[in-house]
Amino acid sequence: MPRGPEVPVQVWVDNELFQADQTLLVEQCGFFRGLFRSGMREARASVVRLGALSAGGFRTALRVLRGERPELAAAADDELLQAVECAAFLQAPALARFLEHSLTSDNCSLLCDAAAAFGLRDVFHSAALFIRDGARELAAALQSPEARAYVASLRPSTYVAVSTHTPTPGFLEDASRTMCYLDEDEDAWRTLAALPLEASTLLAGVATLDNKLYIVGGVCGASKEVVEPGFCYDPDGGTWREFASPHQPRYDTALAGFDGRLYAIGGEYQRMPMSSVECYDPGTGCWSFVADLPQPATGVPCAQARGRLFVCLWRPADITAVMEYAAQGDRWLPVAELRRSQSYGHCMVAHRDSLYVVRNGPSDDFLHCAIDCLNLATGQWTSLPGQFVNSKGALFTAVVRGDTVYTVNRVSTLVYAIEDGTWRLQREKAGFPRPGSLQTFLLRLPPGTPGPVATPLPEL
Repeated sequence: MPRGPEVPVQVWVDNELFQADQTLLVEQCGFFRGLFRSGMREARASVVRLGALSAGGFRTALRVLRGERPELAAAADDELLQAVECAAFLQAPALARFLEHSLTSDNCSLLCDAAAAFGLRDVFHSAALFIRDGARELAAALQSPEARAYVASLRPSTYVAVSTHTPTPGFLEDASRTMCYLDEDEDAWRTLAALPLEASTLLAGVATLDNKLYIVGGVCGASKEVVEPGFCYDPDGGTWREFASPHQPRYDTALAGFDGRLYAIGGEYQRMPMSSVECYDPGTGCWSFVADLPQPATGVPCAQARGRLFVCLWRPADITAVMEYAAQGDRWLPVAELRRSQSYGHCMVAHRDSLYVVRNGPSDDFLHCAIDCLNLATGQWTSLPGQFVNSKGALFTAVVRGDTVYTVNRVSTLVYAIEDGTWRLQREKAGFPRPGSLQTFLLRLPPGTPGPVATPLPEL
């Protein structure tokens, strides 16, 4: 919805004068909304004085409210504290969300303590989850007893995988039709839950949203008949439910859980690639069409960084194009392009301000992976030094948790640490004991007895 006309207002903060748009402040901040709509004399004033805030924090707040993305990840401690104080005092949800998306292992403990002190519950919760998933020293750095206790009460995210399955008749038992999770303490994959008999993970979109797993658009049969319903798994109750499928039947679609909604991006139907994109609102249970991709595409790699959704498209003449979906304007925006030889297999993951595009290479060497890194702040591409052993697609199932990348194949689960833009092999765990292509993701599993160890099955 377009904003109303700009109404200039002067704001004095800590002896510094800021020129601002009153309409923007009223729309984005509960404090100014209450001030300018109160009917009091101050509501008609063209000058506002805020003695309780810092000029630096208010400057950051204005930049965020105007749609800018200041670099908070590397900001000094004082700047972060001032931004938290402003978000709380001004009652500015946009600034609070920006703080959540700026969490890193360098600032999460500080932001967690500050959010606890100023009552920013969403920032506090997000920072606590980040710390729970990270190294133990992150929790040790917390100053607030409340924060320490809250972090300890949370469940860490767990690495989960499901291999390729098609619907199974009820009279046939298939022990392999399960999701499994990695028990890192015991170095074993354990069974989490059986798939519904009607569900298919073959060419399906798989994504998580609000700690639930969603499966959309799998197929069955040589004719690639699309499985009609979608399936949602809730780990808290260990239950599955069906939900509506997209308006346009599609398979080999990319599914992304982003900003409280699911996005089914591109895909194929009756062997024709599509550019259409649909959005699912779990609150209403309804799908709606949003802006099309710039081109038809299947199996689109997608990733989220700093609260932004990105996809990677292949174009003729060996061009890799990164696009961003701007939900506010419902449009796809070009971000960057890279000329690289295309080859079999690809994915994209995000860490901090960087997107990592993974593909086979060099040339037709399918036993290695090449990784190109796009820095979103500078727009510059770099190639990671060295080649990573692929071994049947390990890196094409990459998942990032904190500063760690999880990859898996039948031989091993490889865990990398991201340090200064490079991936360093940190440790090696058990491989996934089932054949077929894999889809991997993170879920926060409830406490309780672990499932049985997943038994190895032969290759088909």
